[in-house]
Amino acid sequence: MPMIARSVNVPDPAAMPPLRLAPAVGSVEIGPTGFARAGDEHARTHAVYAYPTAHHAFWRTVRAQARVAEADDPLVAGMFDEHLSLEGVQESQLWLGDVLRFPGCDLVVAGPRLPDARFDETLGFPHAAKMVRQSRWCGVWLGVRVPGRIAAGDAFELIPGPREVELLELFRARTQPPRR
Repeated sequence: MPMIARSVNVPDPAAMPPLRLAPAVGSVEIGPTGFARAGDEHARTHAVYAYPTAHHAFWRTVRAQARVAEADDPLVAGMFDEHLSLEGVQESQLWLGDVLRFPGCDLVVAGPRLPDARFDETLGFPHAAKMVRQSRWCGVWLGVRVPGRIAAGDAFELIPGPREVELLELFRARTQPPRR
């Protein structure tokens, strides 16, 4: 399966929560700190949040079961507060330091997104964050290795990094309760 950026979502100053991002039209400049709005708390440590489209069918079903949407309602771009919706890659394939090489920029795997109340808010039902912890479908924070431009439809390749820490290994370590 080809690896493609299905959507590039940027901050929308006119949008009201829970949706904070809207699909960009055309290519978008991505600088050293990404394309997050000034003051975004994540821009200082992580540039870009990406979420795999492979999980969308599951979340559509769960949202319908929670009675916050119809089963055939599509998930809108940016639903997970993701800057990139990625097709063809999932968290289980990624390691810290792996590079996603797009035609106009390189992004590096920086870490998993940890589940928080925003998942509950944006997906529209309680316990969404708990389901993220259980499924390990957390998405991934990406740093900018080579600034440039990115657009929906851009294909990318996965360049293996040092392969020392699996993304999901780090996710498990950070989300498991401490042992007594």
